[in-house]
Amino acid sequence: MVKKAFVSKQLTLKANPDLIKINDSVSALIPKKIEGKFGFINQKGKVLIKPEYSNVGFFAEDCNLLNSPNEKVKIYGSNEYASVRINGEDFRIDIAGKRVYQFIDSDLGKCKPEFKTQLFHGYILGKYYGIIEDSKFENAADYRQFTIYPQYDYLHILEGDDLKNPMIIAIRDNKFGIIDVNNKTIIPFQYSDIKRNYSWKIARLFEVTEDGTNYFYIDLNSRKY
Repeated sequence: MVKKAFVSKQLTLKANPDLIKINDSVSALIPKKIEGKFGFINQKGKVLIKPEYSNVGFFAEDCNLLNSPNEKVKIYGSNEYASVRINGEDFRIDIAGKRVYQFIDSDLGKCKPEFKTQLFHGYILGKYYGIIEDSKFENAADYRQFTIYPQYDYLHILEGDDLKNPMIIAIRDNKFGIIDVNNKTIIPFQYSDIKRNYSWKIARLFEVTEDGTNYFYIDLNSRKY
């Protein structure tokens, strides 16, 4: 049975004081898991979209909808909407939490490939991880050629828009933190895990956990959301 799409008119909302940002670089609405269900909170931690979904994404572009063959639904691919799942069905919601579009396969276009050559890569020497800059690295015997000399138990460069200053997940003494290419600690080594996902690229947030079970988001200043 083919699903039928439903589309509602876009809401024109007045300025909402609950959406005022504390941190301009972070999304006004942030996914939050409460009692096993996902909803959205604002930057002050107030629940604005009730937790009723099995999965949610950030308010961000959806390239499949932006490139849809159906002109009427392209608008729902913009970053004014977020993708959510409930009872096995996928929707886009607006900032008021209203389900404005239900996904159907025939509406989905192809995402245009976007590839940026990374400037830095991880390098393993013995059992330790370091960072090299591809254009400058030739000889592992010369420690001066390393951007970060191997000294960590693990490193993972997060995808982001600033290729010259990527954020890097690092493990030291079985604790996760975030460093930059200058080996400066951005997020202290106090977490049991930091997810390798797109939350930094999409929302400039890191998804972390202290107990290995309950995850939450923090920004560059370690502010918890």
